[in-house]
Amino acid sequence: MKILRIATRRSALALWQAEHVAARLRTAHPGTTIELVPMVTQGDRILDRTLAQVGGKGLFIKELEVALQADRADLAVHSMKDMPADLPAGLCLAAALERADPRDAFVSNHHARWQDLPQGARLGTASLRRSCQVRALRPDLDVQPLRGNVNTRLAKLDAGEFDGILLACAGLDRLGFSTRIAEALSPTVLLPAVGQGIIGIECRSADSTTLAAVAVLNDPLAMLCLTTERAFSGRLSGSCQSPVAGFAVLQGHTLQLRGLVGATDGSRSVSDAGSLTLADVSPAGLVAAQASGAALGVAVAERLLAAGAAELLDAARAAEH
Repeated sequence: MKILRIATRRSALALWQAEHVAARLRTAHPGTTIELVPMVTQGDRILDRTLAQVGGKGLFIKELEVALQADRADLAVHSMKDMPADLPAGLCLAAALERADPRDAFVSNHHARWQDLPQGARLGTASLRRSCQVRALRPDLDVQPLRGNVNTRLAKLDAGEFDGILLACAGLDRLGFSTRIAEALSPTVLLPAVGQGIIGIECRSADSTTLAAVAVLNDPLAMLCLTTERAFSGRLSGSCQSPVAGFAVLQGHTLQLRGLVGATDGSRSVSDAGSLTLADVSPAGLVAAQASGAALGVAVAERLLAAGAAELLDAARAAEH
């Protein structure tokens, strides 16, 4: 009997994701013991500053990756929108689970739509990607940083600190808070983050036993879209706290990618889109198409860089310090 140890953050959402992966692994491998290795990360400890100020969402995963490298865990479960484009040497993305709802959620106790917010209303979000897009659409709103886990953010809303907040639909759904969603925002309104809605499994590249064990959980469509989006983000050298959005979707045989880079104050943004036609959309065909998807991601990023994205990203990095 083999024991598989799953590194995870201690937040309610992270534990839900880890337990979800553990349950599926137990079903797939009845003779295997699955153990959770919960951890508190730097991102969980530092709550009095914005993510951009303290190093970005990578702070949520560093301790988990150290546990993998030190052989204190066999796999780590992540929300892929929190994952930097580049992984440490010796680690790899072994599986991507089926994509849940990728949209952003507007949550409010008094307004059914985010556009119903009155002028000057306080809108909370921890994401530069969300804030830059919202500020471009509604420069009259008072967009304020909102840190903490999902329960903490909802509690701040309920205490009257905000008129509305923006969260991920997938996280609210997974925690049983679907009824709190006043409006799910279409990607045509608010372009999602790279990897949003996808749970990923990270392993040591040389651990063939664990790689084989988690391979059964991989969804080829989710992995294709994720590979496309992460290639896009990687070419931009966009960190998870940069005002970068990228969303890939397969419609029929056509893989489409939309990308955006914005100024943190919403004053300017550049966007582009690209597509490619896949001859084979079977699971095997989707796996084979990953290199083409990555090339599509790079191509869209190159066009954004030519249109001025580099200056916007440089300005965002400068603002972090």
